[in-house]
Formats: sequence, C-alpha cells, structure tokens
Amino acid sequence: MQRYFVKQRAKDNRFFIDEEDRHHISKVMRMATGDEIICVDPNSKSAICRITEITDEQVVADVVQWKDEISELPITITIASGLPKGDKLEWIIQKGTELGAHEFIPFTARRSVVKWDEKKAAKKVERWQRIAKEAAEQSHRSFLPDVVNPMSFKVLLEKSKNYHYKLVAFEEESRSGETSIFSSTLQKMNPGDSLLLVFGPEGGLTDDEVQVLRENGFFLCGLGPRILRTETAPLYALGAISYHFELLR
Repeated sequence: MQRYFVKQRAKDNRFFIDEEDRHHISKVMRMATGDEIICVDPNSKSAICRITEITDEQVVADVVQWKDEISELPITITIASGLPKGDKLEWIIQKGTELGAHEFIPFTARRSVVKWDEKKAAKKVERWQRIAKEAAEQSHRSFLPDVVNPMSFKVLLEKSKNYHYKLVAFEEESRSGETSIFSSTLQKMNPGDSLLLVFGPEGGLTDDEVQVLRENGFFLCGLGPRILRTETAPLYALGAISYHFELLR
C-alpha cells in the first residue's frame, strides 16, 4: 500500500494531501476514490485511509484505521558525511534512510574534492530531502529523516555537543584490528539515546581532523578488517546497528 508523509495532522479523522503527493496519487499512481493509502502525520502516527475526493488542489482521505506499528530504530542515528564526489551522497541518503538513519549532515572536510556552491544550495538540499522522503515512504518508515545544509568542520564540532555518543570511522583503526569500540558503544546505549557517526570523504579524514575530533569527545572505531568506501561505510554501520538493536532482540 502506498505511503505518504502528510504535513498536517488529521482533522476529524480526515487528511488533506496537496502539492507533489497529490500529483503522485492522481497522475502517477492513477488512484481513484475508494482506493486506500497509508498517511503518516507529523507526529509519526500512521493510518490506513480511504480516498474520498480528488481535485486539482488536493486529495482528501478519511482514516479507516490507525496503525500501531514500530518501524523505527530505538536509538536515533545521525550520519555525518564528508562531502563526496558525484552522486555518492544521494546514495548514502537513500539507502541510509531505508536502513533507519534519522538525520544526515554533509560537511566540508579537508580532503573533500567537492566545493559547496551556496548559489545552488537550496535546490541541492531540496533534492536530497526529496530522496529521503521517497526512501522513507518506500521502506515504510514512520519518521521522515532530515537532511541539513552542508556545514563546515568547525560547525559540525559545535553541533556534536547535542549527542549522547559520538564515533568517527577511521580506517587506521580497521587496519590495526580494532573492533571493540563500535560494539561496546552500542551495548552501552539505551532506547532514546542519540549517536553521531562521522565518515570522511574519499581519501579519508586527515590526522589533524581526527585529533580535533578526539579532543571533542569522539571515539575512533573500526568497521571490520576491510577498508570501506565513503559511500559503503555508513551503510555497513547502519546494518550492524539494526542487527544489534532489532534482530538480536
């Protein structure tokens, strides 16, 4: 059943859907009155709804049954990625959303080849957010991840103060066989805790950046014995987190 994140809460058990989702329902999916969809409100509450009206401005859907479902990780995961080349960040956002990430923070690292263009910022972030929305709907998430505007390394350090746990994936730790920090951190975490995971761009983080991260409360962790690409490492970490908190329990 098709799922849509609705901007407003239901009024009298009725949702009003407009803009792109209205177009998707009426023109792409070619739905009609009587068809059923799932609506997710801003409070992450989802409901099976029946379409009762389709106009040029909106789709009206009445709640048939509120759903009591759990599709979110018990902890909140933020992925901070050093700006990579090409469409790698789009891949991280799409697949990271499917795997349960709550937030994505692109940041400018020393070795980032990509230079952030403020003139194109709005359209770029809008595209990233749309990718996250489509992935969240496809994977039946009840929470819509946020993709923030790219920030400097310095701003990232300031923002990191808001998280319970902070890790940085560092390939030198993998080479030395370190496997305990990542695992032990997950074992310490309780439902509702937050974890910030930092990943470098192609070429990794510099020694200076790693040192500054350590001075700001980050722990270095390895992700197994193999060296992973910048677009692979976050997905490996999210898969391991899902296994630890959802499959093992």
